[in-house]
Amino acid sequence: MTERVDYDEFGLFHQNAEEYGLPFDRPPTVRRVFADVAPVDPVAAAAPAASVASVARGRRLSALVWQDREPELVLLHGGSQNAHTWDTVAMALDRPLVAVDLPGHGHSDGPGDRPEGQLDVYGNAVDVAAAIRHLAPATKAVIGMSLGGLAAIALAAEAPELVRKIVLVDVLPGIKAQRAQHITDFVAGPASFASLDELLERTARFNPARSRSSLRRGILHNAEQQPDGTWVWRWARHRRSVPPAALASAAPVPAADVPGAPVPASPAADIRYRRLWEALSSITVPLLLARGMRPDSVLDDDDERELLRRLPSAQVIHVQEAGHSLQGDSPLELAAIIEHFVFGS
Repeated sequence: MTERVDYDEFGLFHQNAEEYGLPFDRPPTVRRVFADVAPVDPVAAAAPAASVASVARGRRLSALVWQDREPELVLLHGGSQNAHTWDTVAMALDRPLVAVDLPGHGHSDGPGDRPEGQLDVYGNAVDVAAAIRHLAPATKAVIGMSLGGLAAIALAAEAPELVRKIVLVDVLPGIKAQRAQHITDFVAGPASFASLDELLERTARFNPARSRSSLRRGILHNAEQQPDGTWVWRWARHRRSVPPAALASAAPVPAADVPGAPVPASPAADIRYRRLWEALSSITVPLLLARGMRPDSVLDDDDERELLRRLPSAQVIHVQEAGHSLQGDSPLELAAIIEHFVFGS
């Protein structure tokens, strides 16, 4: 008989608090909600099921809403992550906010029929804009890590009225493939795993600096146990069969507290994300880059110089003890950076 692993997505916050020394007299107020981002097409929906596109059925994004007041922040995770990657940051901030599951990630529906699927930052921006209008129209800032950061840049062009400040977490357009080979190597792993322990062992090999408890927590949030006892990543439900080069062009590490990055690995992919430099150059609201300084960051000094050349008003903060995933490596420091930049406190 297959042993089932108990999982309560709202029952693990005490672990975050214990690991990072945060006060915890009661669980935080967090609820999962859904926002319609693509309406049902009544004509297409009446067609035979086999011919109905996902957009015809309607699509929703899922999100975690923290606290009961008007949200002040919107958080966008990296590729192959999910909204729970921000749990420790959200607890440290102790502010009302919304952490969104990007299309094809976490509990959100897939990206529809977009050719680039989950990696379409422009399509993601359209969906995120719809979710923000529904859940957090007065947000004071959008914080995006990796793929979520690229979506935040595209969002500033798609719906500038929703973007009042931007925090980019270890991402800029034109990421170089060689800076993220470790990420590409990880995502090329098996499609399924025989047990949670097997999945944890592989994840730990690629993340030796992380505690086992944080990695296990991240996996529980970002993978599902199947009826036969095996485990698959949530995001893999919506991953399309693509050529290796295309997969590498946005290769993320799939765990809630593990890095995830879109990484150009071909000329076409490089051009695709470099187009965002123009959108970034046109941003007029305050922007801050939080850059990890460990070798597993995907940015280098050339990227930072290009940012400041194009957007001299941008602020840059180096986080010495973090790699690509600042929210996992240094969540309290990242929370303090966000707090000061957005609220001045």
